[in-house]
Amino acid sequence: MSAAYATFGLAPATRAGSVRTDGGFQVHRDFLDFVVDGRPLLFELSDLDAVSPLASDVPPAILAEQVRGLLREADAPLPGGRYVLYGCPECADLACGAVTAVVERDGEDFVWRDFAWQTRDDVDLERDGYHGIGPFRFRGAEYRAALSALPQARRRRVLLIGARVALLARLAAALRTIGIGADIAHDADGVPAEELRGYGAVVFGRGMGEAERAGVRRAFADAGVPVACLDALAPIVPLLVAQVEHALDRSPLEQRRLTRLTATRAEAGVEVTSPCRVRLTAYRLDRLSRTHAHEVFDGILPPGSHRVPLEPKAVRGEAYLVARTAGGVLVEPVR
Repeated sequence: MSAAYATFGLAPATRAGSVRTDGGFQVHRDFLDFVVDGRPLLFELSDLDAVSPLASDVPPAILAEQVRGLLREADAPLPGGRYVLYGCPECADLACGAVTAVVERDGEDFVWRDFAWQTRDDVDLERDGYHGIGPFRFRGAEYRAALSALPQARRRRVLLIGARVALLARLAAALRTIGIGADIAHDADGVPAEELRGYGAVVFGRGMGEAERAGVRRAFADAGVPVACLDALAPIVPLLVAQVEHALDRSPLEQRRLTRLTATRAEAGVEVTSPCRVRLTAYRLDRLSRTHAHEVFDGILPPGSHRVPLEPKAVRGEAYLVARTAGGVLVEPVR
């Protein structure tokens, strides 16, 4: 096979979880995406809500087996030497659909070819193939080095600090539902450094004084633990979940689909780097502090910057906008 060489690497990626306005939810998943010629391969698959088999919550033995397969040291799980590269983030069942490809050795090189969307053991390449993707030829040394040195899983626990324990308890329950651990505390005084290392973000509830916030930051700094600290925007659980999801996303900006969100009373500004489905939800509090949620946009956007008109009634008063794609989330107060 004479395919030109492509570079191969792995990069942290996130399938953001969410608590929907109808009470449903989708699970948060951290995984490693395949980076081909400097660009996440998932971005080439249009608006696909999927994760690679190299997920942080996969047991070590199964993760090792996935790596052995991609190195062709284990039998292919599907006929024809086909391997699952991206699967359902909720259940990983082939019946939900998966992106597969033939992975083969060619001398010292590794080749990925015949990409397809697959829902059963056999596949029709003419009907279900991704005809514009691949084949990719990877140099063996680079390919092996990337798969043999998997980055460590990121921290997915969150520390919630504040006086409104009832709100924090609801937030903790929502985060646990989508797969993010959460603990509630009054401060971080006396917490061993080893425990602090387990947290990827700290949420300060409304009413926390600056001295108390500084004390928490100092505790993490003294322990040598970099942590994202965020102020709770409003007592709206789905909004706070979105804030946490954004804080936990440590992927490089150039490897994200959703890169910018602005919000005024008249319009939202959204910037995406590849074709993807974007959903905009407005949350607001009325004069009685009741929560109202409005789905203001749901559609496929091409790469670039976009302006989305907003209905005034959806964003009046104290209002916030949440933008979601399959791989990320942004939150912005309405100015």
